[in-house]
Formats: sequence, C-alpha cells, structure tokens
Amino acid sequence: MFKYSDSNKRYYTLDYFYKHKFGCKVFKVSLNAGFTCPNIDGSVGVGGCIYCKGGSGDDFHTKDLETQFNMVKDIMLRKWPKAKYIGYFQANTNTYAKLDVLKEKYETILKQDNVVGISIATRPDAITDECLDYLEELSKRTYLTVELGLQTIHESTSILINRCHTLKCFTDMVKKLRKKGINVVVHIINGLPFETKKMMIETVKYLSNLDIQGIKIHMLSILKGTKLEKLYKQKHFKVLSREEYIDIVCDELEYLREDIVVNRITGDPKVSDLIKPYWITKKVTILNDIDKELKRRNSYQGIRYQKKD
Repeated sequence: MFKYSDSNKRYYTLDYFYKHKFGCKVFKVSLNAGFTCPNIDGSVGVGGCIYCKGGSGDDFHTKDLETQFNMVKDIMLRKWPKAKYIGYFQANTNTYAKLDVLKEKYETILKQDNVVGISIATRPDAITDECLDYLEELSKRTYLTVELGLQTIHESTSILINRCHTLKCFTDMVKKLRKKGINVVVHIINGLPFETKKMMIETVKYLSNLDIQGIKIHMLSILKGTKLEKLYKQKHFKVLSREEYIDIVCDELEYLREDIVVNRITGDPKVSDLIKPYWITKKVTILNDIDKELKRRNSYQGIRYQKKD
C-alpha cells in the first residue's frame, strides 16, 4: 500500500490529506468573487490564456459570495452532513484587487460556520508584497492554500498559450510564498498544443524539486468560443487520446515527490462548451483506469522521483 493511502489509491489524494488533517470529511466550495485577470484587462496582456472561457465558476458571478457558498454547501451536506468546508476562490485571478477588497471577500467566507480554511487561485504575477503580508497573517489563523497557475515550464508553449509570465516569475513567487509559510498548489495542463510526452513529464520533474505542497493535473479542453478553438481548426494539433493521457499521468505520478498532494488528476469541463476531447467527460472511469494502470505496473507516486542537487 502507498504510504499516504488507506484505499486502493497509489497516490496522495486530497481526500486522504483532508481526513488526516481535519479528522473528518472536508469539501471545497467553489466561488466566483467577481475578479478579473491581468491577462484580460491589459495589465500584462489581453484576451487571456487561449484556452480560457471567462474563468471557472463563472456561472455564479451574479450572486453574492454568501449566497454562492450556501448554495453549494447545502447540496454537499445532503451527502456529508457532518462535513466541514474550504472556500475555494476559483474564477479568474483572486488576488488581483486592492487589499481592502481582498480582505472583505476572504473574511466573508471565513466567518461562515464550519469553514476551516480558504484556497485562492491566482497567477504568480498578481500577488503584491502587501498582499503577501496579509496572506502570511491569514495563514496563521486558518488553513490557507494559494493555487498558482503554471500549466507548463516550457517558455515556447507558455508564449503560445498567452500566459504572459515567465517560469522565473512563477518560481520566484513559490519561494516568496513558502518563505511566508504559505501552502502552494500548482496547476499544470497535459496535452497543450505541440507538447510531447517528454515535455509534460519535464514539467512534473521540475515541480517535484520545488517546495510545493500540492498539484492539480488537467487535460487540455478545447472549448467553444476560445482562441484555442481557432488554433485547433487552423493547425489541427494532436489531442491526447484517453489511453495516452492515462499513460502520461501515471508516468508523472511516478516522478512526483511522494509528499505532494494530488488535488486533481483530471478536469470537469462544461459539456455544452466542449469540442474535444469527449472522453474527458467520463471522469470516474478515467480515475479508475489510472488506478488500474498503476496497479498493473506495480507502481505508485514518487517511485521514480530523484532529488536534484
């Protein structure tokens, strides 16, 4: 059995981490706080990342945070009546505002009953020193995680997808956050245009040698109305098959440091927006087949990890 598992999982799941940290079921409540993005409003770029369609959680943008929180909480409580919650500021760039605005948003969720922490999705170029100081203070009184979008370590791909920040910018922000004692989760995407399996694994190898606490692995979704859709129609770049994705994820897990919590291992695109790949909608079977492949290999997270000097 894998070191951080009490089930058939051969990798360090977020569910296992939460249960052992908090002693109960904990679920994340996705929120849209109405933020924009410096890569949309012209601060660092325009148009956003080419795969982006307004930011995850966009459906909630017309409702206040407390209403959003209670809507999701009430649904989840039917399944887990004794659960606790982490407020997940998901849509767009959730540190991209003045400090007083950030405080008002975060504190609104922290004062809700049975909230044990918050998770903040953002960009590495959108956290000011003033914000860092506040996040440090916040991390001392609640369970705080900052989720940084990276997607790839390869600058050529980063330019193609219009990330508008460098790998150095990302790495420097990880170091700043960790110096403040703040937990870091990193988002990556498999199947980005023209990337090879080797390139995807290199991204995980790089992250395994950084002081990060978690990772989210996504499969690239081509959504209607995005610049990625236009690129796909023009270039017809390769989209990973289900079998290729499972193989790559299992390889990535083998290179991933064993104490890094796998927060996500596939995505949840809105079916009505999805162009390709269709197989991504079968989330449960993908997860099951990753488990089966790791078992077939007699493998587990971190088996091929090698620390860089």
